[in-house]
Amino acid sequence: MNIQRWIARREPNWKQLDALLMQIEQKGLKSLNADEIRQMASLYRSVSADLARARTHQVGESLVRDLQILTSRSYNQIYQGSRRQEWQAVVEFYRWGLPAAIQQNWAYIAIATAIFMAGILIAWWFAWQDPLFLSLIVPEELIEKVRDRHELWMGSIVGVEPLASSGIMVNNLKVSFTAVAGGITAGLLTVFILAYNGLSIGALATLVGQNNLAYPFWAFVFPHGSLELPAIFLAGGAGLMIGRAIVFPGKYRRADALKFYGSQAAQLVFGVVPMLIIAGIIEGFFSPNPIIPDPLKYIVGIGLFALLIKYCSRKPASQSFTN
Repeated sequence: MNIQRWIARREPNWKQLDALLMQIEQKGLKSLNADEIRQMASLYRSVSADLARARTHQVGESLVRDLQILTSRSYNQIYQGSRRQEWQAVVEFYRWGLPAAIQQNWAYIAIATAIFMAGILIAWWFAWQDPLFLSLIVPEELIEKVRDRHELWMGSIVGVEPLASSGIMVNNLKVSFTAVAGGITAGLLTVFILAYNGLSIGALATLVGQNNLAYPFWAFVFPHGSLELPAIFLAGGAGLMIGRAIVFPGKYRRADALKFYGSQAAQLVFGVVPMLIIAGIIEGFFSPNPIIPDPLKYIVGIGLFALLIKYCSRKPASQSFTN
């Protein structure tokens, strides 16, 4: 290989890549247009091949070192820039995409909420009509603790907060993902999970209410429940959407309906995970803490729920004006 002729032929590409990299380093990746970004990626692959050839033919340590630096700069800008764009896409989704998905699919979320609330009302009604009903839903040892000793069970979390918090997260995520996956049973399993959890909350609420422990009970529930329960409603709505695709595909073929509603459901699931992680931390460390006064727990719970409603209602600035 004629080294000087090879260098003369390849050097314009090296200089062109160096110029593009200098522009990015000074002004950022956004200063390049789409064609220039594609050109930079092509030049990077070409210069990488040149570096390999330079090493093979021993063209000189100085040139090899310069090509190494050039390829290293290219790699950092191309792949770190790609990762930055991915993170920007994640931020944009949680900033605007998730609220838009919630607003677009509010009917399914509302139905899931209604099923859950129906479970609460049914449990409340039957628990007052027949005291034996509670034993069908609530463990007997818990009933005895509340009824006979007038104590709540949250104190068991104190002292083992990290373990309890992680266990709570795992359990809530399991329930939520099961509710979503329950859509493949035509939504029947999703409905059961929502109704059963509503029955459980309703039975517990009635039990503590009958024994004058409602105030500390709801003080415990409000801080984490303000995120945990809406997350379950989102998961339930996602499961109902999948069930709807199976039972009522509408104008779509069933396979196409599953793809369409499945992608919508997946967006809701992306909102469920961070909500349950935050709720698990609150339930493990804040809600059962005896040092924190109950009024403050109510305030935090109501405040978190208000922020959640505000977040779910937000729209991009461009959508807030009418033509």
